[in-house]
Amino acid sequence: MKKAIFLLTAGLLIYTSMPAQDNQQNNQLRTDVAKLDNANTGQDYQELANDFIRIADSKKTDWLPYYYAAFCNAKIGWLKQDDPDNIEPFADKADEQIKKAQSLLDTASQKKELAEVYCVKSMINRARVFINPMTFGRKYGPAASQYMQLARKLNPDNPRALYLEGWEKYATPKMWGGDKQKAKELLQEAKQKLDNNSASVNDIHWGRKEVEDLLKESGKS
Repeated sequence: MKKAIFLLTAGLLIYTSMPAQDNQQNNQLRTDVAKLDNANTGQDYQELANDFIRIADSKKTDWLPYYYAAFCNAKIGWLKQDDPDNIEPFADKADEQIKKAQSLLDTASQKKELAEVYCVKSMINRARVFINPMTFGRKYGPAASQYMQLARKLNPDNPRALYLEGWEKYATPKMWGGDKQKAKELLQEAKQKLDNNSASVNDIHWGRKEVEDLLKESGKS
């Protein structure tokens, strides 16, 4: 009898503690997403990636923490363009994490969420190009473009997909399809959509800083 009472009490304690734990994890996710808006350096993104993956591994059923961890590691890859020898570990981590995020989506009904996943997959492949453009450009460049186009197809209003296409048009030489005027138009469209975005803090909304920085750079060219 005592054993039965003990087991019942233990079960109730576990059951009642679960909502509190979920709330704590959700609050931590909101806090880290808010910090993401002000991240600038590789160290900033590294710390946030570690936070996001801790939340992800704790929750296990939520795609967002894995998505954000992947984005942070992909972003580090982009920031290390002048240090290409150290990009691959971050691209590998991002690739593993975004696959986990995608596995938690219902890809038949969560089209907009899948578009966000494809944007990060595009970034990961582009980061691999940065390692050695001459060696990896032919393999990973088309993959980056393909994922960006898939994101645009799933959600034509996604400003991050517009940003990635604008970046590609701006960074690609004219002889290979680059078009700086078209890049500006895409970036301006992305900025307008981001400015009109009234998403809550947990909703994916990164891209404003990237768009504004590239618009400034394009204005100098």
